[in-house]
Amino acid sequence: MAWVLKMDEVIESGLVHDFDASLSGIGQELGAGAYSMSDVLALPIFKQEDSSLPLDGETKHPPFQYVMCAATSPAVKLHDETLTYLNQGQSYEIRMLDNRKMGDMPEITGKLVKSIIRVVFHDRRLQYTEHQQLEGWKWNRPGDRLLDLDIPMSVGIIDTRTNPSQLNAVEFLWDPAKRTSAFIQVHCISTEFTPRKHGGEKGVPFRIQVDTFKQNENGEYTDHLHSASCQIKVFKPKGADRKQKTDREKMEKRTAHEKEKYQPSYDTTILTECSPWPDTPTAYVNSSPSTAPAFTSPQQGTCSVPDSNSSSPNHQGDGVSQPSSEQLQPSATIQETQQWLLKNRFSSYTRLFSNFSGADLLKLTKEDLVQICGAADGIRLYNSLKSRSVRPRLTIYVCQEQPSGSPLQGQQLAGGGGEGSGGTPYVYHAIYLEEMVASEVARKLALVFNIPFHQINQVYRQGPTGIHILVSDQMVQNFQDESCFLFFTVKAENGDGIHIVLK
Repeated sequence: MAWVLKMDEVIESGLVHDFDASLSGIGQELGAGAYSMSDVLALPIFKQEDSSLPLDGETKHPPFQYVMCAATSPAVKLHDETLTYLNQGQSYEIRMLDNRKMGDMPEITGKLVKSIIRVVFHDRRLQYTEHQQLEGWKWNRPGDRLLDLDIPMSVGIIDTRTNPSQLNAVEFLWDPAKRTSAFIQVHCISTEFTPRKHGGEKGVPFRIQVDTFKQNENGEYTDHLHSASCQIKVFKPKGADRKQKTDREKMEKRTAHEKEKYQPSYDTTILTECSPWPDTPTAYVNSSPSTAPAFTSPQQGTCSVPDSNSSSPNHQGDGVSQPSSEQLQPSATIQETQQWLLKNRFSSYTRLFSNFSGADLLKLTKEDLVQICGAADGIRLYNSLKSRSVRPRLTIYVCQEQPSGSPLQGQQLAGGGGEGSGGTPYVYHAIYLEEMVASEVARKLALVFNIPFHQINQVYRQGPTGIHILVSDQMVQNFQDESCFLFFTVKAENGDGIHIVLK
């Protein structure tokens, strides 16, 4: 009995010694100066226990997870968003996973949910003009879609739908309790939306976004549940494989220290949570799709004769308003800016600039407008904002001579064009000709001096000894720029209409 008690004491003392030794070992590893509570909490045992404790402000557990079966690029730095390369037209699987914990969202248990998959722009600047960009793509690729579902390869999706006015979105129903995979095909490539196309451009990135909804009280799938997205670039067939290989070879040439700054390449791409795509049709949805791309000049604009005495938008007529060519003022309100856009045939951009005042619009540079509106309308809008118009091909100055005696009798031009016979100074009006033809001269004279155009039979020029020379197109083409003319009118020989005589 005594031997047994002695053995117990020996075992107990040995255990105490071993425990003390283990504690002393921990102290030696951490060191007296390196010991801190954070080091202890970093031990795996504390991590496991800590993860089970609810924390204040803990992010809500996402109900779903979407995984795209495509490898991420190895050339992405740490803390940056992953980037995935896709081939144009190739089918890629997106696994729709139910990530709910026990008891989460019981209202969707045993019910279907609706998901909408979109391909959208990653660049915020292009997001502002997404509708115009996609309409331009549609114009160049009639009948094609930016995004399609590969229905034969997809699993578990029900009631797939594609809207003809939403070429970059597909939607379907699915049961979270069942295996679901949607295979998508992206038909647009990243370089199709670069402003300059000379070869070798860096393509713009896109985003694949998935929005999931449940039914509301009316049975409509409008109650938002979850959204997630990832960044992608789309290449021509097999281009994504070459790009992935190039990135991998570049990373292999880097030193071990440099490699630590980059993320590893993962076999799949996990879509990260994001805000739901806006329901308002400001980006790519248009209830009435236009028949022509928004970045081209509108074809419905009609040409009307200006009601001024100036034929060039650079100049305002004498005493006659020119509302169609008035310059946008910095003090213009949002409503006045919208009216200005409509008057100047930029109606397709009124929604895009719906919150812009005159000052906001005038602050945009030429490069900004080209990026937003495309090359054609961007330059046109910039010129309109800066009042830049086509320079007239010919400018002449004319003054109507007051009748004195017989109108066919030649009258001496006032010396230097100064005063008439009554001492009244001659007042000349500028005529700007874009077309060097006689009919343009007659039309502009009718506008300036309020002469009914249909009553003008002929336009003559008074020559030597008072003869009248018919003004032809060739004569107009030989007018010197900024020539000065007096003119008077005479009744036609048959009494129907008038003739205009330049002198």
